Amino acid sequence: MITGLDHVVILLNDLEAGIAAYQTLFSRKPAWRSTSEGAELAIFTLANMSVELLAPQGDGTAANRIRAVLPESGASLASICFATNDIAKMHRRLDRVALKPDPIAEVESRDRDTGATLSWKRTRAATDHTRGVRQFFLELNGERPASASTSETPVIGLDHIVVATQDPERAAALYGARLGLDLALDRSNPDWGHLMFFRCGDLIVELVKRPHDQGDIHRDVLWGMTWRVTDIDATRERLLAAHVTVSEVRSGRKPGTRVASLRDGTLGIPTLLIEREERES
Repeated sequence: MITGLDHVVILLNDLEAGIAAYQTLFSRKPAWRSTSEGAELAIFTLANMSVELLAPQGDGTAANRIRAVLPESGASLASICFATNDIAKMHRRLDRVALKPDPIAEVESRDRDTGATLSWKRTRAATDHTRGVRQFFLELNGERPASASTSETPVIGLDHIVVATQDPERAAALYGARLGLDLALDRSNPDWGHLMFFRCGDLIVELVKRPHDQGDIHRDVLWGMTWRVTDIDATRERLLAAHVTVSEVRSGRKPGTRVASLRDGTLGIPTLLIEREERES
């Protein structure tokens, strides 16, 4: 019933600073701006998912709730929203597998610049039952407008989102058996730990337990993201010219891939770029 990843949410204090950072990273403009219940947001929509930047506005309930969970750094990868084509059926499944979903809500948003509207139905699983990761499920009525590119080397879309876990077996049971995502890889290595890849549409939810990480065995953490590009060398040069610190390009763990790490310019969220020869040839 999960058809892909609809969006991820990044909470931050300064929306304009976040827009500037991700407009530089993606080489794309925001596709949507709106305000709702004491919060202001901007959405970047790429080929296979969206990124929602969400900041407090004023002193309303939602604004105070966002401020209460923001780290000292001022930004966090806060939640993940899966796409479904049947929210009622999704809700029944979540209930059957004891994820205690909220009642289905109907939501509408209006773009501040164009006046266009989007509507959707959504539910949320109980965070105590999703190992501490906030998970939403959404049936969108219509298509999100895409973010226009501003150069010849924009980011295409998300390749994978990383969930750090201290209990790979229980985390795998959540994403596989309970949510129904397909396990594509299960591999361990003494240098980089235990990795599991779950297919979610045309991207991957990656579970990772690193060898020396310490944390709560009962709670996972949304950790970082890897973005697809067609020409990693040109993208790296573009970001360096914009004063973003990027590592040298290196071979990825998977044959036929090349990757580079961003050292800044992502609001503190661990970020990689990846070029996949088999996708772009």
